[in-house]
Amino acid sequence: MAMGSPSSRAGKRRGRAPMADINVTPLVDVMLVLLIIFMVTAPMLSAGVPVNLPDANAKPLDQKPVEISISLDGNGVIYLGDAPLEPGTFAQRLAEVPPAPDGKPPQVVLRADRNLDYGRVMAVMGELNRAGFTAISLVTTGSVPSP
Repeated sequence: MAMGSPSSRAGKRRGRAPMADINVTPLVDVMLVLLIIFMVTAPMLSAGVPVNLPDANAKPLDQKPVEISISLDGNGVIYLGDAPLEPGTFAQRLAEVPPAPDGKPPQVVLRADRNLDYGRVMAVMGELNRAGFTAISLVTTGSVPSP
């Protein structure tokens, strides 16, 4: 009697085990299609409106930033350009530097001797910052490997 019942046969019969793999092929296909769509549409978005621009005979604008050069020699003497400054007159001379045409302070190119005390160079940089010069470039002779 138990042999002929369908419920007992279903318990003994082995079916396929559930599949534990994830098929990533459709995901890859969708991602490649999206990549192609973005590659095709991105240049169109940044191109803007097509405009037929006129010709002009004007000279190009001077885009070179205004720079001042400050140097510190091995003895700690400060030079503004090529002229040495008297001790204590650095802040006054910085106040006399005219601003750039756009109203911003000019860029400072700072050159300091390698044998100077770090505190001396930082004092000059602090004075530059106090005077409103925030764009400071430090000049070196080249790259060296880290110690």
